[in-house]
Amino acid sequence: MRIGVDLGGTKIEAAAVEADGRVRLRRRVATPAGDYTATVATVRGLVQDVEATLGRRGSVGVGIPGTISPASGLVKNANSTWLIGRPLDRDLSEALARPVRVANDADCFALSEAMDGAARDAAIVFGVILGTGVGGGLVVNGAIVRGPNAISGEWGHNPLPWPARPERPGPRCYCGLQGCIETFLSGPALAADHARHAGETVEGPDLARRAADGDPAAEATLQRYEARLVRALAHVINVVDPEVIVLGGGLSHLSRLYDRVPARLPSWVFTDTVATVLRPPENGDSSGVLGAASLWGPRENQP
Repeated sequence: MRIGVDLGGTKIEAAAVEADGRVRLRRRVATPAGDYTATVATVRGLVQDVEATLGRRGSVGVGIPGTISPASGLVKNANSTWLIGRPLDRDLSEALARPVRVANDADCFALSEAMDGAARDAAIVFGVILGTGVGGGLVVNGAIVRGPNAISGEWGHNPLPWPARPERPGPRCYCGLQGCIETFLSGPALAADHARHAGETVEGPDLARRAADGDPAAEATLQRYEARLVRALAHVINVVDPEVIVLGGGLSHLSRLYDRVPARLPSWVFTDTVATVLRPPENGDSSGVLGAASLWGPRENQP
């Protein structure tokens, strides 16, 4: 049995997965935001609850909104900032008395969709997280590409490409720079953009409903968002040339993206015909936890 844990900024989910991919059990609780010690204890409690319920012990893989630095062994680049600078993999291994594998949550998402989701037949897959933050994961031939700096796929902290004058220098990012893709394409960034232009705070799903009902301000906000997403994905395609890009996170539910964004990609991608396909996730909100479980192969289960 493999246990996957998706450690998010607002919730922590654990799932027990059999070798054939069947999910036996799920548990979800709120994240104790800002409290590192409580976060470790919450993950331990979830895993222990799953194992006690099923009467079995399993391997544990954890997806986090950041990564473990190869240089220091500490968490870096996490928008759940209370994890930064902490030896999370070691602390979880000690708490659970077994090896624990920790990976970026976007890597876990991409792995899940590449293995048995929306990109199961593709050799090169780029998984995108459009949620509280903006992340990305790259999977080639069924394996996560991490890179020597453990930052492969971190497109959210590149600058927005081909910025228009009103987009420069761009909002300030928690990473210390300005104009990062995350500051334009995350869920909070979408709401903030609408607030700047329309003077009211409206979240993504409500914006989509308003736009469908003919609200011109909501439609204008979504068109700005789509134009920025097109440019940002064009950069990825120019560098990586994936067969499939899978969108995840809360904004992946905006169904209009899957028609409007591909139609505009040819204006920005350096090719005659864009063959890259943009798809919604098949595993939905479960992609992160399933990918985390898959950090251990079926034959690698720890006793």
